Amino acid sequence: MFAAASPKQPAALYAKGLVDKPIEFATNTLALIVPKRNPAHITSVNEMTRPGVKLVICEATVPCGDYARSVFKNLGITAEAMKNVVSQTADVTQVVAEISTGQGDAGFVYVTDAEAANGKVTAITLPPEAKAGTKNTIAVVKSGKNQTAAHAFVAQVLSPQGQATLRAAGFGPP
Repeated sequence: MFAAASPKQPAALYAKGLVDKPIEFATNTLALIVPKRNPAHITSVNEMTRPGVKLVICEATVPCGDYARSVFKNLGITAEAMKNVVSQTADVTQVVAEISTGQGDAGFVYVTDAEAANGKVTAITLPPEAKAGTKNTIAVVKSGKNQTAAHAFVAQVLSPQGQATLRAAGFGPP
């Protein structure tokens, strides 16, 4: 099976006939994170566009990077924000690591990743106009060797117990 933080990749795989129809299984929200000590004194998304602020985001081809760029566009701050990008990572784990160790002043990750950082970072909620919501989708890979187990896993994720586990981890309902 294939699960993603964005519906784009599963939809592309579905269009190529490689996976069953993707199903939304959870939602999440993008957040701005800062190091626990917050040496740049960033308290809102607008402050990360100040000259000299070191911003860390995911690469454009990764869902978190795509979502960050959408937030910039929705807020009308793309040029200012991108000028401050000092690192583009392969995933949110790397963003959290760079921010928690002070390599950057602010970064964009999912709320669930900020919560999982165990107090190493502080999450700043984005304003509603940022449209920071995300959709997580899952699909069974058609070439998988154990289709029965893959379908059972998807059913478990979608079950009340699976959904409760996701809620406990900070994910929202589909």
